[in-house]
Amino acid sequence: MKFISQLLASHFERYPRMQLTDIYKLLHQAAMGPGHAVDDEASARAFLQQEVTQLRGGVDDPLVDPISPDGKLARVHLRAYVRDGYDLAALADAFIETARQHQPAADKLVKFCGCLGDLAAAGGIPFSRVDVEAEFAAIAQKGYPVMRHSAVYREHYAPAYRVVSLDRLPQLRNG
Repeated sequence: MKFISQLLASHFERYPRMQLTDIYKLLHQAAMGPGHAVDDEASARAFLQQEVTQLRGGVDDPLVDPISPDGKLARVHLRAYVRDGYDLAALADAFIETARQHQPAADKLVKFCGCLGDLAAAGGIPFSRVDVEAEFAAIAQKGYPVMRHSAVYREHYAPAYRVVSLDRLPQLRNG
């Protein structure tokens, strides 16, 4: 699938130490959205505020990182968002609304994951087809659960972002 190939190529360029878990997390977010991350509004807002106060150095992430085929669902990176002076309350609102409104697409997630073996075989990701197929068969067997970033990814890139619908933050569409 061309979209997955392009998405992963851009991410591996920026995050060369990505692991299979990180690929899965990206694809899960692209298909399922952030609904799992919002148990209640107050906690989501408080956690965002806390995370911003604890930001540490990481890679030079873009402000907006589209992750869905239509470009409407994106990771909004907190370091860039705060650096550029955007309103944190607006991001919290967009995140919560996206979690409420985004329709998870499990069939899309299965499709996205299903193309990874061929992508690995073609050299599009730095993992063997055998490893990719084994990892993603295990994930499928677990019912495609939510996962955290790998320890390697967290250590090297200090990810800090929110997955939002850019329709909820139109001022970032060209960010």
